[in-house]
Amino acid sequence: MKHVSVIQHTQSEWLGQIEDHLEGRGVRFGYFRPFTTGGAIPQASVVGDGLILLGGGPWGTCAPSPLLPTLDTEVRLARACLMLGKPVIGIGIGSQILALAADGSAEAAPLALSVGEGRRVQDSALGGLLPERFPNVVYMRDRPIPPDYATVLAVDAHARPVLFQIGANAFGFTGHPGIRRAMIEDLIMEFDEAPPNTAEALARLSSLGMAVDDALVPIMAGLIAATGWMTA
Repeated sequence: MKHVSVIQHTQSEWLGQIEDHLEGRGVRFGYFRPFTTGGAIPQASVVGDGLILLGGGPWGTCAPSPLLPTLDTEVRLARACLMLGKPVIGIGIGSQILALAADGSAEAAPLALSVGEGRRVQDSALGGLLPERFPNVVYMRDRPIPPDYATVLAVDAHARPVLFQIGANAFGFTGHPGIRRAMIEDLIMEFDEAPPNTAEALARLSSLGMAVDDALVPIMAGLIAATGWMTA
């Protein structure tokens, strides 16, 4: 049975609906919460069969924004996992950490909540399972810039990367593919700073209905295959 390490950066953002897909395939996972008393970042040797880096709410990776306190440690961990061939999935600020670990960069951008769409630009993305269009719900400060050798799999309406791939089994999502509205509501309450126009964005998220759930089914099937988490 495979085991995946998940680094959580806020109390409010977790795997969401991704948990159901991992559990349904017998993939175990454990959370590391460095923001709690006694919490720490794991060593690469104990990460297990893969690493998932979740979003960071208002934390960023570019000065002068409030930098994620564990940023340097997590970049080193992600780089070690890449060197060891361990799968890495970065979501939100996790995608920025993945880009930095892979010798890419990040660019400063204000904290924003956007409810848009990802458009596939590689037919073979996620083994051909990535939907041609899928919801892209982003709660993030700053943006990842993947390295030149990365493969951009999907872009947003501004042609910015929504999903990119590093090597065979590392993927960066700017949006959370398993998002739940309650996560965003809790993030707004957890921190003093919140993105502008949150009410309008939450209304758009609600209007998506089951679109997020429906898109997650093939996305997770593709990720599970690419990461080898179903391989004995």
